[in-house]
Amino acid sequence: MALPHDSAARPQRATDIGALLRDTRFLQALAQAVFVLLVLLLVRWLIGNLTANLGAQGLDLSFSFMRRTSGFVVGEGIPSNRTDPFYYQYVVGLVNTLRVVGLGLVLATIFGILAGVAMLSPNWLLRSLVQAYVELIRNTPLLVQLFFLYFGIILTLPGLADRITLGPVVLSNRGFFIPRPVPHVGFPAWATVSALALLIGVYTYRRRLQIRVRTGAETRPATWAAALIVGVPLLAWFILPGQPLQLELPELQGLRMSGGLRLTPEFAGILFGLVLYTAAFIADIVRSGILAVTHGQREAALAVGLTSTQTLRLIILPQALRVIIPPMTNQYLNLAKNSSLAIGVAFPDLYSVSQTIFNQSGQAVQMIALMMGTYLIMSLIISAAMNAINARLRIVDR
Repeated sequence: MALPHDSAARPQRATDIGALLRDTRFLQALAQAVFVLLVLLLVRWLIGNLTANLGAQGLDLSFSFMRRTSGFVVGEGIPSNRTDPFYYQYVVGLVNTLRVVGLGLVLATIFGILAGVAMLSPNWLLRSLVQAYVELIRNTPLLVQLFFLYFGIILTLPGLADRITLGPVVLSNRGFFIPRPVPHVGFPAWATVSALALLIGVYTYRRRLQIRVRTGAETRPATWAAALIVGVPLLAWFILPGQPLQLELPELQGLRMSGGLRLTPEFAGILFGLVLYTAAFIADIVRSGILAVTHGQREAALAVGLTSTQTLRLIILPQALRVIIPPMTNQYLNLAKNSSLAIGVAFPDLYSVSQTIFNQSGQAVQMIALMMGTYLIMSLIISAAMNAINARLRIVDR
């Protein structure tokens, strides 16, 4: 009794398989799966071949050497000494790179936006100077700019005896010295009030912005947020007992500067070089983004009584950001990767320290892989953050 049922099921199964083999989506997925499998097999063969060749020479791919004593000192950043292991020195180099990249991203963004807006200024002199700066920086190599900035400007500054003093800032070939805020007795209470004011200010901004979008009423979210974030800490500074912060000014004592915060010539060279270079590209991106907003938007804003500053802040820039963010992500990634050129000005960053570890240990493959992985993770974090901002600014299709 089961035979007729089985014979009827076989044509049905054959028909299903035939339909599946004619399905374009299935064939594409199958081809991708086969390609990924072949790539994995190739990678496995390459790693196995490399491991076998290194094993034949008495070498291995482990990172156990990172626990050995380094025998060298990283001259800047977290304190280190010769008895520290390789992995600690690697962390010191990583922190130095993060310092340069973090400050560089903030300063390049600020200067780039200001320069981009200045390129559209009706003031001919300002516009011409900024355009000349952008064209000069964009059309010369970054490494050449670093050499000029470090060897041609910073190292030619006068010594400490003939230092240049600009108010509380001291410039010399031994570095740049700036005032340093030092916490005092009232700092914990003031910091707590400031943190609460920041949280309340952010909440107030978002809440009043939602009300303005929903009702159309002018709720001034930025004004209220600024009043809370800036006004409350400023008021607490004078009301709370004790002085929260005190500026420690740099002073010359003998043959060296004491107090304040020092930017070494190497750190200043790589930081200012990256900022000037990246800001030039960001400026052109900002200029293009602003010009991408139709001129009718500006005319409509001026027609309803907004000033030029309000038009730029409330109408033009929010729309231009949708055009600005994607290419600006590339510039942020370039800044992070270009920080490896710090070796050109003798700044002990991640690349410089990794090269020293390689020279001391002889483990080339591991150090190159570790360094590439670190830069990859850094770039992925920047990309993820910028993609999140871009997704938030993107217009939602209805």
